[in-house]
Amino acid sequence: MFRTALRNVLAHKARLLMTVLAVMLGVAFVSGTLVFTNTISDAYQKSSAKGFDQVDVAVVAESQEDKGDRIGKTSELTRAMLDRSARVPGAASATGVVSGFTAIADKHGKLVGGGFQSQGGNYWGAKDARYPLAEGRAPKGAGEVLIDSATARRTGYGIGDTVRLSVDGPVLTPKVTGVFTTDDGNVAAGGSLALFDTATAQRLFGKPGTYDEIDVKAAPGTSQAALKSALDKALPEDRTETTTGQELADSQARLISASMSGLKQGLLVFAGIALFVGTFIIANTFTMLVAQRTRELALMRAVGASRRQVTRSVLLEAFVVGAVAAVAGLVAGIGIGAGLRSLMGSFGATVPDGPLVVSPGTVAAAFAVGILVTMLAAWLPGRRAAKIPPVAAMSSLHAPATTKSLVLRNTLGALFSGAGVAVVLAARTMEGSDGQAPMGIGAVLLIIGVFILTPLLSRPLIAAAAPVLRGFGIAGKLARQNSVRNPRRTAATASALMIGLTLITGMTVMAGSLQRSIDKMASAAISADYVVSMANGNELSPDVRTRLARVDGVTATSPLRNAATRIDGTTEYVTAVDGGAIDDLTDLKVDEGSFTVGGTRVVADADTAKSHKWKAGSAFTVSYEDGRRQRLTVAGIYEGNEMIQGIMLDTSALAPHQSDPADMQVMVKTSGGASDATKDRLEKALGLNPAIKVQDKKDLSEDIAQMFTLMLNMVYGLLAMAVIVAVLGVINTLAMSVFERSQEIGMLRAIGLDRKGIKRMVRLESLVISLFGAVLGIGLGVFFGWAAGELLGARMATYELVLPWARMALFLLLAGTVGVLAALWPARRAARLNMLSAIKAE
Repeated sequence: MFRTALRNVLAHKARLLMTVLAVMLGVAFVSGTLVFTNTISDAYQKSSAKGFDQVDVAVVAESQEDKGDRIGKTSELTRAMLDRSARVPGAASATGVVSGFTAIADKHGKLVGGGFQSQGGNYWGAKDARYPLAEGRAPKGAGEVLIDSATARRTGYGIGDTVRLSVDGPVLTPKVTGVFTTDDGNVAAGGSLALFDTATAQRLFGKPGTYDEIDVKAAPGTSQAALKSALDKALPEDRTETTTGQELADSQARLISASMSGLKQGLLVFAGIALFVGTFIIANTFTMLVAQRTRELALMRAVGASRRQVTRSVLLEAFVVGAVAAVAGLVAGIGIGAGLRSLMGSFGATVPDGPLVVSPGTVAAAFAVGILVTMLAAWLPGRRAAKIPPVAAMSSLHAPATTKSLVLRNTLGALFSGAGVAVVLAARTMEGSDGQAPMGIGAVLLIIGVFILTPLLSRPLIAAAAPVLRGFGIAGKLARQNSVRNPRRTAATASALMIGLTLITGMTVMAGSLQRSIDKMASAAISADYVVSMANGNELSPDVRTRLARVDGVTATSPLRNAATRIDGTTEYVTAVDGGAIDDLTDLKVDEGSFTVGGTRVVADADTAKSHKWKAGSAFTVSYEDGRRQRLTVAGIYEGNEMIQGIMLDTSALAPHQSDPADMQVMVKTSGGASDATKDRLEKALGLNPAIKVQDKKDLSEDIAQMFTLMLNMVYGLLAMAVIVAVLGVINTLAMSVFERSQEIGMLRAIGLDRKGIKRMVRLESLVISLFGAVLGIGLGVFFGWAAGELLGARMATYELVLPWARMALFLLLAGTVGVLAALWPARRAARLNMLSAIKAE
């Protein structure tokens, strides 16, 4: 039986090529994802491990827990602790570390690196072992800075150049005194690192006389564990924590691995979709292959082969096909992994150097996926073939599907579909993340149900296209009849396109609806002309608001300053605003009381008020970070949203209790409204700082739109793999259908249908099948997009369903194009058949 199976594979190479391609693409996606994520993770881990070479034990301040109405504060690492650390037995040296966000502008005024990867720190003494100098000298005083060699190379800055940079808002212009090398992971990933002398770094990052961390180097012969033990004894136990360099490296490796797991899972989901679609093609192919070999299999049964042996021979063919596809897919996947890594560079993301990682797990996954998927898809056709009676098969009396089997199939499909719809509708009424898992389960049930029902649905939907097909004469009539001749085959072919378009349409509906709701939210909640913030989401210096208030044409400004407080024994974040200006800068609906902020009068959003059982006029006690308390009164309750929510109080009430005030955003209103000229004046007032964003409502909407657009483009790109597999399925189905109908096509040619008519018939058949799948996919996608949008939009008062009619029309057009293109080769092959040879074909 093995020799027979192998002979069948080798005898029909072209016939199985499409199947191999379908499996290969799925395997390539899986192995490519694993190679890519393993390579990136390994590169970051090795780069990160190098950064801990100079750290044997790290000392950090311990954060105190919140107790009662007191807010926990982080202890400070002082100079005395640094000196004590340097003197413990086994310590060779101790270095005080200070760090924070530092944005460097290139010579064109643009931010170097990507926001969160733009860092600053301190250079220790005249020679810091952490950062070897490539050229120049250590910085001295506020007017000098060091930059990393990668940033110097990208920007063209050299020793003696003046650099524009920002720490918390105002622009600084120090001079470059040196360039250093570093293994810092942020720099390796495309960020930047600027170093100041220790006193300057402490002042700039708001930590005068204190450190973020103390790194201790062990003396020769002293282990990290022994040094850690000595430091634990020497330093205050309740104010510091110690960690060995090895523990830090291991922890960083775990963090990197965890951060990569989300990307890996996302990519593997799309790989699974491609394989799921490919499964239909494989099952379809083997069903047709088995049907074409019915007499051969019947003869084997007649000469003594058992049902199990017939099934086994089909599975052996599938094993060979799967193994070949797995090898080809693994090789292609390694290429995809290398290509994705290079592609990251073109998007501006820099990855640390390192080898391409092809782990044994990746190889095992490629073979397991390729072989198992193919054999599972071929099992049902093989089992079905073994059940055909030998006499009926040799007489070409192919047993059609019985009424009982059709009723069973349709009943099962209806049950799955009904259960799926019910679960999805129930999930959309749930709150937040509670409904995500049920909705996912419901979506899977509904897709399976529709797939089972697709043969039943194909007849009425394809019949609806009959009036159009009549316009193509006898070729159109034949195409319609051929499309519904074998509903199961048509269903399997159309389902491949259906799944891809379901996901694409659903994502498009959700993205468009959420974008519209956020646009409405921004215009409804904010009446300010501009919102000013840091590019990386960090806090702004209060000096930013002062500068903006002085600009000509500015009529009102207010900071949004967050602070942790204790209310009713729990931590609650409040937002300090300018009470006299905030009403002019926002347009929030007030449910109760008045929107009055000033003195001890505050406003709270409805959710916060409900959680504390407040009403307009309610009074409560707040405990600030300095431990002092104050009695506040709720003047009004407003409807909050994702942009503005929580408790608002006046800055004059919060400022006396803050040691280091900072603003998250500054809202600005101008006399002339938003305009390019006004925006230019505001940016110039801030020193054309690349680290600060000055955005009007349109900019805020476009900022959000970019995120959705990026997400959609990624989804479209990844699902393109599933669409390619679906195209292969259409080609495969048509090619084998032409082979099956060789005699019929020969007869049509003999009675007068010319080659052009044959081509038109095959193309129209392909077009009908593709559009059938597209209609099902778009319909399901709209339903899922609506349901998921309802779930996500439950907390958004401005949520509105948006149906992207133009996009959906484009999807239909693309599906039709796919059908036409997929039919080119099979139609050409059908037209070139010799009519006499075809008539004699069995």
